[in-house]
Amino acid sequence: MDRLCADCGEKLVGRADKKFCNDQCRNNFNNKANSDNNAIMRNINNILRKNRRIMEELADNPDGKAKATGRKMKEKGFNFNYFTHVYHTKTGNTYNFCYEYGYLPLDNDYYMVVKRTENNQ
Repeated sequence: MDRLCADCGEKLVGRADKKFCNDQCRNNFNNKANSDNNAIMRNINNILRKNRRIMEELADNPDGKAKATGRKMKEKGFNFNYFTHVYHTKTGNTYNFCYEYGYLPLDNDYYMVVKRTENNQ
């Protein structure tokens, strides 16, 4: 029984455990296999970067803090479903962060947007 390249289907010659006829076929096969995962990760990373840029714009002041409405954030394209991590304070508040920028839900659709620095970790 002839062994065939997993990418192009050509007959394989050489080692018994060989799966591809050359490096290009190996790369093509692996790139196809990973393309769906890469697209999902790329889309999520784009959302996270956009969320971060929006919060950076809002908290662009010496204090690194700002108040904004959820409506204003959504109008700019903010997606509240995506964040990198959650931070729970000693007082029981929960901040959702996109990298170093985070937000705390307040009353009446307001959010406190903050920038995390070395001093306030």
